[in-house]
This record gives sequence, C-alpha cells and structure tokens, in this order.
Amino acid sequence: MSDTIEKLKCLIIGSGPAGYTAAIYAARANMEPVLYQGTQPGGQLTTTNDVENFPGYPDGITGPAMMIELQNQAARFGTDIRDGWVTKVDFSGDTHKVWVNETKEIHCQTIIISTGASAKYLGLDSEQKYLKLGGGVSACAVCDGFFYRNQEVVIVGAGDSACEEAHYLSKLCKKVTMLVRKDEFRASKIMATRVKNTKNIDILFNTETDEVLGDGQVVTGVRAINNKTNETFEIPVTGFFVAIGHKPNTDIFKNFLTLDKTGYIINTPGTSKTNVEGVFVSGDAADHVYRQAVTAAGTGCMAALDAERYLAAKDSDFEISTPVY
Repeated sequence: MSDTIEKLKCLIIGSGPAGYTAAIYAARANMEPVLYQGTQPGGQLTTTNDVENFPGYPDGITGPAMMIELQNQAARFGTDIRDGWVTKVDFSGDTHKVWVNETKEIHCQTIIISTGASAKYLGLDSEQKYLKLGGGVSACAVCDGFFYRNQEVVIVGAGDSACEEAHYLSKLCKKVTMLVRKDEFRASKIMATRVKNTKNIDILFNTETDEVLGDGQVVTGVRAINNKTNETFEIPVTGFFVAIGHKPNTDIFKNFLTLDKTGYIINTPGTSKTNVEGVFVSGDAADHVYRQAVTAAGTGCMAALDAERYLAAKDSDFEISTPVY
C-alpha cells in the first residue's frame, strides 16, 4: 500500500463521453479534477468505427478520434488525466476513499462515476474479430444501423431490447433475421407482437449462431444452427447485431451505492446524485435506456454541476462558477 494519501477535490472514475464531459465542466469550475481512464480508455466508443449521430461532426468521425478530441479538450482546461483503474472504494465514512491499481489511496471530496456498461457478446472468435475490425459486428442498432441501409442483417436476442432494435433496423434494412435461442421470446407480449407483425423481420426460433462469416475484412454472412435438429445453414448478410444485454461496470460500488437488480446505479431522478453524498454518476453506469454518446455527455455535464454545487455548499471558500437557476 502507498504511504502517501492523495487528497482531491474531484475524482472522475472512467472516461468516454460522460467522463470527459464531466472533466471539462469540472476543470472550468476550478475543481482541479483528476480522471482515471480505466481499463478501456475512451470507453465503448473506441470500438465504434464511425460516429455520425453526435452533434458537431457533420461529416462523421471515428469513435477513437472523437475520444482523443474529448480527451484533449478536457486536458486543455487542466484536467489531470491518468492511466490506471479504480480497484476498491470505501464510501462508509465522511471521507470518500478510493484505491487505484490496488495500491494508491486517494481521499476525495467529490467523486463522479463514469465507468459505463459493457455490451455482452456471444464470445465467438469470428464475432470478436469483425468487431475489432469494425467490419460488420455491432451491439447498438441505433448507433450503427444507418450503415446497413437497404442491406440484410442478422440480430441475436430474445428480449425487449432485441425486439426494439430489430424493429428499428427493419425501418432501415431490406431484411432483418432474428435468431432466438429458445422457442419463444423473453420480450413483453407487445414487443414480440410488433416484430412478428413486421413483414421484413424473419424470426428463427431454436436457432443459435455457429460462426460469423466474412472475407477477412467485413462480414458476409452467418452460419446458424437449429438446436433442435442440429441442422446448420448460412444466411448471407452484411451486418451482425448482438442484443443480449449490457453489464454495467459497477461491481466495486455495490457495497456502498444503491444498484438496481441488473447492477445499474440508481440516481435521484433529475439529478446525478447517488445515495451517498458527494458521489455522483454519469453515463451508461446509470442509463439502461438510451445508452448514447450524446446522452452520456449530457449526464457528465450534470454530474460536474452537481458536484460543483455540493462543494460550494460544503466549503464557503469554494466559489461556484455556474449560476443556479
């Protein structure tokens, strides 16, 4: 363990649109923020090849390039951006304690959690290959569906999110094939009925993905298997969407923060406040509904403003720089 305890006004845990936006606002408010980037600097967007739905980029931008720009903007205003990840926290007392890389101890007046959520994938080597190449594998239809306009795609999943994303894709794509592992949906009746009544959605029950096929650069099809008959067959497609859920990166907070049954941090409605004073949440760590870069950035702003006002209320020497309306 470290012999020296670092004391901070504001610690931001995690990067991505939420973390970097929080850092920009916190730095401009003289909160001297320190941001630890986590195990995936830049967050999920670093696995996205093209981003075309974030305001301010009329020609689009790649996910990694966008994260570099956000990081540079946060650094410009004085954010101390560091490598490393938080491995332990203690929010039981008046002082918020955090350990980085299991060794460095930090005491914080305010903490902004921006650890995000990780999409669940099937784990096939071929799936991961084309995901990393940006060549046709995605876990976000709203983010990437536009790139498959008038094409044929496969989506894997059986819940409400899968049905919602399949329906969204059906408005863009020529044909959407849903692969459902069991003989029925897990989705609500209304969502299941919606996809069943959509003409260009083909639903294959008792069907699993055996392999994602491609030419070494992009997806060209999917080899599926009927788990009742063991029959395998190929589906020619250009896109492979996975909608089997997300896992919020919040395990280290579960002993101190209120989480929902899936692990998302529960915040006070209309704010970024958690059940622990001085600890705030932004981005996908608390959002299981929208999960978009622009909404994450908005909650990053909210978290920084909430933290700034918290500091001002606690410390008469700390001047608030943003008006309270």
